[in-house]
Amino acid sequence: MRVAMMTREYPPEVYGGAGVHVTELVSHLRSLCDVDVHCMGAPREGASVHDPDPALADANSALRIMSAELRMAHAASDVDVAHSHTWYAGFAGHLASAFYDIPHVLTAHSLEPRRPWKAEQLGGGYRISSWSERNAVENADAVIAVSEGMRRDVLDAYPAVDHDRVHVVHNGIDTGVWHPGPASTPADSVLARLGVDPAQPMVAFVGRITRQKGVAHLLAAAKQFHPDFALVLCAGAPDTPAIEAEVAAAVAELSTQRSNVHWVREMLPTAGIREILSAATVFVSPSVYEPLGIVNLEAMACETAVVASDVGGIPEVVADGKTGKLVHYNSYEPRAFEEHLAEAVNEVASDPAMAAAMGKAGRLRAIAEFSWPQIARQTLSVYADVIAKRGR
Repeated sequence: MRVAMMTREYPPEVYGGAGVHVTELVSHLRSLCDVDVHCMGAPREGASVHDPDPALADANSALRIMSAELRMAHAASDVDVAHSHTWYAGFAGHLASAFYDIPHVLTAHSLEPRRPWKAEQLGGGYRISSWSERNAVENADAVIAVSEGMRRDVLDAYPAVDHDRVHVVHNGIDTGVWHPGPASTPADSVLARLGVDPAQPMVAFVGRITRQKGVAHLLAAAKQFHPDFALVLCAGAPDTPAIEAEVAAAVAELSTQRSNVHWVREMLPTAGIREILSAATVFVSPSVYEPLGIVNLEAMACETAVVASDVGGIPEVVADGKTGKLVHYNSYEPRAFEEHLAEAVNEVASDPAMAAAMGKAGRLRAIAEFSWPQIARQTLSVYADVIAKRGR
């Protein structure tokens, strides 16, 4: 079997959960079938890169992406199935399917109707991305949802989709890469560079600066964190300059009220993130929308307790009371969410024995239920099913 894997992100340009997913999935699928990676960005080995039309250099980013997708679809010949990830590649998968008469499998990592704030980033392009996603989802031979929560969202947002075409295949985690432990050498320590005392309770956040990740709620809640707790905020890749400015102002305000606030703006390598997650007493995930949340799995694999909102697929990852604590989120009760988030963080981080027990349980859960080899086999089964139904 030969697969055209279509994605915007691919190493070394990986900045979100979808990129992590594609990276690991391709690595493990290649032991089961042939995979041609079609991506965007800088030239790299092991993948075909498709750039936007240079004539659209000053166009809206959504139009530029779609021009790259035309080239991606054109290149995806001589394969048995096209597999696209996110709206950034869904149009390419749809076109390849129509042009070459091959099945199209789409993995839904998030949904545009559930992210109205993307209009801030894309402007009129948000209407283009929304149309592109709807077209791809409704016409795909199969849709893979990364959680049961995501499957419900797909069927709710796109009721025309046949329920039998939507399959759940969870995101996974490489517990050989993500594991507890300090930096390899003192010279490599991010925490030492930041001046964080490892003996002090620490709360960590890792994520992009976007409405989805709930950074504003975290910074508001942090005003109520115990004063002895350090807060390490690994937050970069802002959706817009305006959102980045909002976070900068909130961090500055928080820093006037408490000490030990550390903001890491650059995208750290895996080793640096792993060091922070391992050292944290609590990892906090205040997302207002999250199909699954790979970073929660990464924290769990590093034996760190997780305090997270109960949105989307997060409850399928974080076992409430066992590997961490879930906090109920309602968009119409933001202050209550922030207060309860602070209460949960304070409770877990103030009890080292509880935090340690949750962390150990989290790693065991990550190993047992979210392995990439298993996810690759499940994905291959979806390919076989859609190919058989096409009569190929």
